[in-house]
Amino acid sequence: MKFLHCADLHLDSPLLGLNRYEGAPVGELRGATRRSLHELVQLALRENVGLVLIAGDLFDGDWPDFNTGLYFVGQMARLRAAGIRVALVRGNHDAESRLTKSLPLPDHIHVFPSQAPETRIYEDLGVAVHGQSFGNRTVDDDLAAGYPRAIPGAFNIGLLHTSLDGRPGHAAYAPTRLDVLRGKGYDYWALGHVHRRELVREDEPRVVFPGNPQGRHARETGAKGCELVTVEEGRMQTRFVALDCVRWLHLECPVGDLANSDDLLEVVQKHLRAAAYQAEGRLLAVRLRITGQGPLHGRIAARRDAIENELRAVALDLGPSTAWIEKIQFELRPTFDRSQGVTRPDALSEVLWLIENLRAEPEELRLLAKEACSDLTTSLISKLPAEVRAEADFPAMDDPKMLERLLVDAEGLLLARLLEGA
Repeated sequence: MKFLHCADLHLDSPLLGLNRYEGAPVGELRGATRRSLHELVQLALRENVGLVLIAGDLFDGDWPDFNTGLYFVGQMARLRAAGIRVALVRGNHDAESRLTKSLPLPDHIHVFPSQAPETRIYEDLGVAVHGQSFGNRTVDDDLAAGYPRAIPGAFNIGLLHTSLDGRPGHAAYAPTRLDVLRGKGYDYWALGHVHRRELVREDEPRVVFPGNPQGRHARETGAKGCELVTVEEGRMQTRFVALDCVRWLHLECPVGDLANSDDLLEVVQKHLRAAAYQAEGRLLAVRLRITGQGPLHGRIAARRDAIENELRAVALDLGPSTAWIEKIQFELRPTFDRSQGVTRPDALSEVLWLIENLRAEPEELRLLAKEACSDLTTSLISKLPAEVRAEADFPAMDDPKMLERLLVDAEGLLLARLLEGA
């Protein structure tokens, strides 16, 4: 017997704010969640599984139109034709959707109720699935505590949308503990809600967050997919299978020894080629970090916009649908001797002295940044479209790490200008 365990598909997730990126592959990014569902169905058919489990957040709240639901039903019809059943629980995003609740589903799909836990027995598979859906977006109760004990002689699966005992970046919905899950006597716990794959417990019961099958933004990096589970003569084997069509990646390129921008472009292209090879034909959405200490510090600071455009062109040159650079972060430092710089009888020593004093006095730096930038930042943000404000990653002017990065950038630009004429 085989089954698939997936969660958090967020089908047709809106991906707000993409239009602010010049040259972004908007069409491919917006369609990625649908393609990952298609890949899931393809995998189920290829592996001839008996059951597909969806552990919540199949949808992403209310849809802009009914086509989202129709696409899902169409994909499920392919499973029905092959005799593959589907069992799902609704998560916090499903629960808040009026359209999701009104969508008629084919009879091979079982949706667990929200009023109380229920057990669904698939006698031909020798499987008992226990589950409970969310009735509303916020569920503070330990749903797992009310799940029934395992059914003797069956392979028992707990299907649950939960934060477990807490996970960074995820709301504490349906919290529970590992010892509660173990106490039910199940063989496998199919969890959802956490978007990063995590094998919580390897031995029986095996407890798994499969992660979402498609990353939706730059914080959801790496391979995304589902769990393929095979049970044979009482022995269980599991395998993660990637389903993502667009892969988000944080790529660091150390360039401390490089002397000019041509060398930089060559190194970045090399790193992008290697990453594209590992992505096996998927579109890469890359957040690029250029790091190191060397002569490039001043050259990049002097013509940063031009170099950013050249780096984006390098990604495009790899071929269509290979790589797109979402953001470029320069974290470079100069190589000159600061101890000699502060003794120079010119503006350079004054700049170095001012920067070192600001670095030594974080509160003074915070007040300076607030005075210089807060009114301007507020004014600019208020003029942006609402969908951009909702998704944009604006700098927090009271964040010490952010202020340090801004100070480094300002230092690089000022020193480049001053040293250029020295």
